[in-house]
Amino acid sequence: MWDDLQALRKLASTLFGVSLLLLLFGAVHYAVHLPVFALHAVRLTAPPQRVDAAQIEDIVRNGVRGNFFTVDLESTRKTFEKLPWVRKVSVRRHFPWQLEVELEEQVALAKWNDDELVNTHGEVFAAECEQALPKFIGEAGTAAEVTQMYQVFGKQLAPLKQNVAQISLSPRRAWQLRLDNGMVLELGREQAQERLARFVAVYPYSLPNMGRTVSYVDLRYRNGFAAYLPGGIAKGQAGLEQKS
Repeated sequence: MWDDLQALRKLASTLFGVSLLLLLFGAVHYAVHLPVFALHAVRLTAPPQRVDAAQIEDIVRNGVRGNFFTVDLESTRKTFEKLPWVRKVSVRRHFPWQLEVELEEQVALAKWNDDELVNTHGEVFAAECEQALPKFIGEAGTAAEVTQMYQVFGKQLAPLKQNVAQISLSPRRAWQLRLDNGMVLELGREQAQERLARFVAVYPYSLPNMGRTVSYVDLRYRNGFAAYLPGGIAKGQAGLEQKS
């Protein structure tokens, strides 16, 4: 081999190339770790409304590691997303000394079952909330469906100037509503929107004129509904057929 000049030239070229790469790597590594690139600030794109500022400051002080080039953006994003009331986070470098953090906060739409909340996207999250909110009741994994139907039923009830205070989806997939005035509407498993539409159409001409408070309305009939009153039952339409 040592007599083969061509092989020696190739070996020398290879060693030179490797040495040059190592030299460049060392120079880059040294440059990106210079104190001049240390992070000086973490800037929020908007002031938080729900997220605790003290918790944000704690993450900035103790959870952001590295300088402008070496900071782990994905790890930093996940750390911020663990905070209560944070839905999504975007983290970007802002040359030469800043990180820019954009927080998307949760918007609570309702209380979910006993101890959680559901946002306007139909996603369940955990946070403390003293705000008066409607209540959603359902099995795990049904929050998005309940949120969608809450909006649908709310639009249907608009002519009556009533809002949904509670919406329930049972394990057997039966819908039940409780309105602002305390009235409970039993919609059942089938044709829930059609049943509610029939109730909204008939309600102004029937129940308000009875002179007594209606506490419960069973809409699970094919041709009408049954309104339960103190001391008896008032039928929304004559000749009610079997429940369906």
